[in-house]
Amino acid sequence: MWALPATARALVMGAVLAAALCAAPALRAGAGVPWAAVALLAAVGAAAERLPRRSLALPVLLTAAFVLPPAAAALVAVPGALVGRVERPPVATRRLWHAAQQSLAVWAASSVFAAFSPLPGLHALPPALAAALVCALVLTVLDGVIQVAAERRPFHALRSGLPTGLFGPTLVHGPAALLAAILWRGTYGPAAALLVLLPMALSGWLLDSGRRERAAQQEAVRALVQAVDLKDRYTRAHCERVGRASVLIARELGMTGERLETMRLAGVLHDIGKIGVPTRLLRKDGPLTPEERRVIELHPEYGHEIVRGIAFLDEARAAILHHHERLDGTGYPHGLTGHHIPESARVVAVADAFDAMTSNRSYSRARPVPVALAELHRCAGSHFDPRMVAALTRALDRRGWGLVVPSDASDLAVPISRNVPSGCSADVAAGRGGER
Repeated sequence: MWALPATARALVMGAVLAAALCAAPALRAGAGVPWAAVALLAAVGAAAERLPRRSLALPVLLTAAFVLPPAAAALVAVPGALVGRVERPPVATRRLWHAAQQSLAVWAASSVFAAFSPLPGLHALPPALAAALVCALVLTVLDGVIQVAAERRPFHALRSGLPTGLFGPTLVHGPAALLAAILWRGTYGPAAALLVLLPMALSGWLLDSGRRERAAQQEAVRALVQAVDLKDRYTRAHCERVGRASVLIARELGMTGERLETMRLAGVLHDIGKIGVPTRLLRKDGPLTPEERRVIELHPEYGHEIVRGIAFLDEARAAILHHHERLDGTGYPHGLTGHHIPESARVVAVADAFDAMTSNRSYSRARPVPVALAELHRCAGSHFDPRMVAALTRALDRRGWGLVVPSDASDLAVPISRNVPSGCSADVAAGRGGER
């Protein structure tokens, strides 16, 4: 405790004193506290605090708020908080704070519920939701205050220090806790009430597992992007823009949810194989030799191998491998034609070519968006899927691109690339035959 600033120590002691005052009425003789219910809920709460991610703790506390008087409900939180897992020192102080914080939150929730709904029933849902919101508000404010005090930040920084992720779970658990309270006071008793809480614990655990999995996926993608950044900073910025353009196209095609995220990942990671290409070739200003061109053209296969073992990148992996294929079969690495090219690869191919034409490179200058779109339309049907080109055009008409590009047609005099022969300049700019 003494490692904390004086303000934080005072805040902890003040919260403990306030929680003790809130619980004190339950300890008076003749208070009529249902101690069996307090003990049972406290034991379940203590067990919940030892579970991974504490997915059952909040429903138990809200059930106590709906079943018990405010002072008794405040006592339910104490045992679990004092025996709960603490990952960082000072352990004793953190447990004291956790106990006081939860006691105050449950006392406030129980007080609100008792004031508006003396007896639980289906009509008590609005008071139950109000009580759950009050519980979340007290927990959130106290979290923010202790963070500001512990980090010696000014008081006006409290707003930015407030965590807000608790409100959603609290509103979900509120009705479930109300149902548990109805069963508790009804014919079936505490056993049935506790059974109601088990599905909530399971659902909370599953939701948390999903969040952890998504966080791990984001970390994996971030690590891959950082690896590209170490290789070539331009390539990282290009890939991020291609991811953005891929999302614009995908939305126009009606993709939503996970499919839309897959298209973004396909765009962001389409050039991950450049990690295996010598940096001197990526940054070379002069013409590439045929041998150098063949080396660069291996980057889709390198990228495909890099992400092979990452299950959530399955469809994105197809785009990484095939984003340099052409509808007429003259692309690489496999010379696929038409709809044999995966849809994700056709999306990324257009996004890649568009960004290549509208951004500066070591061997070409940026072109205006209208000129780039005109070039994409000219090459549609031979190199690019016309549906993808039309989708990008519609998206840019509505949303714009938002990047600074040349506005003068005189920029067209700048060669698209000195590394490849003339042809479809969109295709050239995207690197077909001379990927940079």
